[in-house]
Amino acid sequence: MAQQGKVRIIAGEWRGRLIHFPQAEGLRPTPDRVRETLFNWLGQTLDGKTCLDLFAGSGALGFEALSRGARRVVMVEQNPQVLKALQENGAKLDAVGMEIVAGDAPKFLLREKRLFDVIFLDPPFHHGILPLLLPLLSERLAPEGLVYAETEQALEPGEEWDVWRSDRAGNVFYCLLKRKTEGP
Repeated sequence: MAQQGKVRIIAGEWRGRLIHFPQAEGLRPTPDRVRETLFNWLGQTLDGKTCLDLFAGSGALGFEALSRGARRVVMVEQNPQVLKALQENGAKLDAVGMEIVAGDAPKFLLREKRLFDVIFLDPPFHHGILPLLLPLLSERLAPEGLVYAETEQALEPGEEWDVWRSDRAGNVFYCLLKRKTEGP
């Protein structure tokens, strides 16, 4: 039997519930401390918000958002074993509002037309994919929307983005990005 990981949902409707995920290359769930800080930044609840979890992996960010009242969370993942675990966890939690998409994150962004209030961007480290994705995210972000990015080094997001909040926990750098606004 393949080794499994687990992560605990830290707040909301499913507080304390465990989600399980298979060990897979590049899959590292967002640590509890980082998730707690992120959701403090976001205001604890996400009532009625729509979220996109682009590299869903364990689903820790997406399930946490649903637990905290998000109306819809679209989870994009390409690893078949990880997809199966997301489906099983969603069924176990009776996760109304969860949509799982099998596929590649950049291709998904190119064909997707919906807008999202919060986009979680936690790709595998050391693949250099963030610079390719950030220009695509602006078109998928609702007005006043935020992008959460988790990286292996401090992020320089480019001219289109402002780093609204940022922090570091061990080897993980994380931040919330806002689109830059025009004018004074």
